[in-house]
Amino acid sequence: MRLLSRIRELHRAIPEATAHCDLPCGVYDPAQARIEAESIKAVQEKYQANEDPEFRQRAVLIKEQRSELVKHHLWVLWTDYFKAPHFEKYPQLHDLFNRATKAAGASGTKGNMDPATGQQLLDLIAEIDKIFWETKQA
Repeated sequence: MRLLSRIRELHRAIPEATAHCDLPCGVYDPAQARIEAESIKAVQEKYQANEDPEFRQRAVLIKEQRSELVKHHLWVLWTDYFKAPHFEKYPQLHDLFNRATKAAGASGTKGNMDPATGQQLLDLIAEIDKIFWETKQA
């Protein structure tokens, strides 16, 4: 009985710790997705300016790889950095991430060589970036 009382006493003495994110906040940044998206748009532009089939094949491969990296970086932000209070303050955030990851997917940059799709992706990432930095000020 005394052991159980002692355990309860120790448990009450332990302060509750809370953290905003899984790791120190400095590890998250939309810049990673933006850099990859800038590469995508540049590859799309180079593709349009070059008729060499081998060059174009390599450009498609690189663009598809970079599109996957954009989706990865966005998913990490969406699932690891942003928390319930952010989604309450910015109700458009879920839809914004959904549109951005789709813009990097098969119906967006991954499946298209038009630089306009690269720019659309960059625009969506810029919206996420703006919200991200607003949350860092809080």
